[in-house]
Amino acid sequence: MTIGKPFQPGQSGNPGGRPKTKPFRDALKRVLDEAGKDDERLRLIAEALLGKAATGDVQAIKEIADRLDGKPAQAIVGGDDEDSPIKLIQKIERVIVDPKSKD
Repeated sequence: MTIGKPFQPGQSGNPGGRPKTKPFRDALKRVLDEAGKDDERLRLIAEALLGKAATGDVQAIKEIADRLDGKPAQAIVGGDDEDSPIKLIQKIERVIVDPKSKD
């Protein structure tokens, strides 16, 4: 293991962040790009999704809503006085030390 110099204050250990790769999206883009300017496939997929949503398919409805309105924000569990998501633990300890003891 190589140990480098320590990070300077304000310097990130991972300046590029998490890799931005999305293999499924990339594969779909390749297939759609190969289809050229003919967006017929994409239109058929959108119509199929809309058709499923119209029959009451909850997953299809959710997918359309997420694409049009964006995904809803995740709720934080707790947040009130009785069920706080953060628990603070404090401990005060009193130790009596005998100055004559060698321990």
